[in-house]
Amino acid sequence: MTASSGHVNFIVILCDNLGYGDLGCYGHPLHRTPSVDRMAREGMLFTDFYVTSGVCTPSRASLMTGCYAQRVDMHKSDKGGAVLKPVATKGLNPDEITVARLLRGRGYATGCVGKWHLGDQPPFLPTRHGFEYYFGIPYSEDMVPRINADWPPLPLMRNEEVIEAPVHLPTITERYTREAIAFIERNVGQPFLLYVPQALPGSAPIPEVGEAFAGQSGNAEYGDSVEELDWSTGEILSAVQRLGLDERTLVIFTSDNGTPKDHGGSNAPLRGSYSTWEGGMRVPCVMWWPGSIPIGHTCGELCTTMDLLPTFARLAGTEPPGDRTIDGHDIRPLLYGEEGATSPYRAFYYYHMDELHAVRSGRWKLHLSRHNRRAFYPEDAGPTRALLFDVVGDPGETENVAGQHPDVVAALTALAEEAREELGDTDKHMDRPGKGIRPAAHYLDATPRVPDR
Repeated sequence: MTASSGHVNFIVILCDNLGYGDLGCYGHPLHRTPSVDRMAREGMLFTDFYVTSGVCTPSRASLMTGCYAQRVDMHKSDKGGAVLKPVATKGLNPDEITVARLLRGRGYATGCVGKWHLGDQPPFLPTRHGFEYYFGIPYSEDMVPRINADWPPLPLMRNEEVIEAPVHLPTITERYTREAIAFIERNVGQPFLLYVPQALPGSAPIPEVGEAFAGQSGNAEYGDSVEELDWSTGEILSAVQRLGLDERTLVIFTSDNGTPKDHGGSNAPLRGSYSTWEGGMRVPCVMWWPGSIPIGHTCGELCTTMDLLPTFARLAGTEPPGDRTIDGHDIRPLLYGEEGATSPYRAFYYYHMDELHAVRSGRWKLHLSRHNRRAFYPEDAGPTRALLFDVVGDPGETENVAGQHPDVVAALTALAEEAREELGDTDKHMDRPGKGIRPAAHYLDATPRVPDR
């Protein structure tokens, strides 16, 4: 199989904690993002694109598998936390069929360059999940010994070997960019999947950026990191065009969740961060594919990272796995800008760990969790008070319209019951395990990732 046989190449650039409002094309007044803005002008900007969690590990599990994190048991860590930490005994089950494994079976070259965060032990690494090449950090850049003395120096890996510890973070975006371009150049004669989960802006309060970008943005280190990400994206796009691959390469730029509060980023005009409010889970997304995606198109339909696996599968001439439930959908009609194409989602579920917090259907979002109701009504935590928003007309979730739409509240409440039956819902008031969950994997001999020499 060769690139000339008509199969599409895929490049997915996934930023770490980039906010909905952090790009020029999404309205940021300071950040200069000409490369991503160009992607939007020449391709498609999504206004209602979602991840499945407000934090890293579960969000990335969904992108890889096309499933809610709850379905693949990656919604909680081995310690009961929200994300995996270094030397975790839990990770993405090697029996899962990731988008990389699926495409590799179709003759695709598969490479991952960047932050993995689905398990740092051997059975969980990208090389065990369909990627023939890996270069990157296996978890978050802020998970270092000064935070927890039991953690090893931050490791940089090539395939399954630690080649540097601690990583020199100020140069990591430049190194990721070089590695990504080298992967494209090595595989110009065959179809490929390149997954680039960037380190920036990152989880640390102050991002470590390259020397050329430090102090250049007008928004401290955070803004500098956004502009360095844009530079990296531009370099990758230039390589695609230089090699004559632009008309057969779909490039996606997005984020794993919204930006944290008080780090300098923006989720505007959305509410919240690291949460199930829109600012935690609705993310920027721009897709570019000259000759296939209509120029300068804005898509306002609800889509998610779970859709990448089934969409890529069909673009590669195959099907999603038929022996298991996949929650994502084929969104080719939306990508092609087909007249009348609408979101394939009857309902989208907002989970925090194993708690169902909200459900969206169409323009309506119903909040179910007491935590979210207390945030909206700090003086009235009434457990039965409905909280409904029109997140198309009111994306900031400022006006509760439950009283005007009791029929919508009833319909979304029924949809929530379907999620509870399939994916579960557990808090101090409810214990619904869910019948559609597949287990994660466990590796009890977990050891720190350190250099072999």
